[in-house]
Amino acid sequence: MSLDRFYPIFDSADWLERLVPIGIKLVQLRIKDVPSDVIRDHIRRAKTVCGANGCTLIVNDYWQIAIEEGCDYIHLGQEDLDDADITAIRDAGLRLGISTHDKAELARAQALMPDYIALGPIYPTILKKMKWHEQGIEKLTTWRGLIGDTPLVAIGGMSIDRAPGAYEAGADIVAAVTDVTLNASPEDRVRAWLAATR
Repeated sequence: MSLDRFYPIFDSADWLERLVPIGIKLVQLRIKDVPSDVIRDHIRRAKTVCGANGCTLIVNDYWQIAIEEGCDYIHLGQEDLDDADITAIRDAGLRLGISTHDKAELARAQALMPDYIALGPIYPTILKKMKWHEQGIEKLTTWRGLIGDTPLVAIGGMSIDRAPGAYEAGADIVAAVTDVTLNASPEDRVRAWLAATR
């Protein structure tokens, strides 16, 4: 399964229903701190719109529900790995992406043979408070040399203008969050991303 170079991340199925039909082919549903029945509803809606538009859906964190709902892909942060049953995830046939920030986390991720590795935040991000300072695009080049052919995702403060530098530094995929959702016209911004990355 090859992954698209543009990887937006949204916090509700509402966003996916609005923007995936524009032409998004890879998307993450990342919802935090809501009841499991709400998560399940959003995952089902996300699966429906992604299935209708040939888009790969990646579910953040909720691996048990992702298995129950027949999803194809999950993303786990380092904290999520502490509680995840990797054997159950693999037995269910789910593909796996993992977040990394330093070499210890990278080694932990590589031991699990993920389908992609994410590095971030490449630039400062307003999305969430993080203990990690910006990594810089140079670290993408370091990661590229360490992970071989495993797809590498650049995340954190990414924009259309910054994407070329990330690709040149070794990223295969660039993830965007607020660059789309805080834009005056998210639809136009998605179209611009698609034009810039294909």
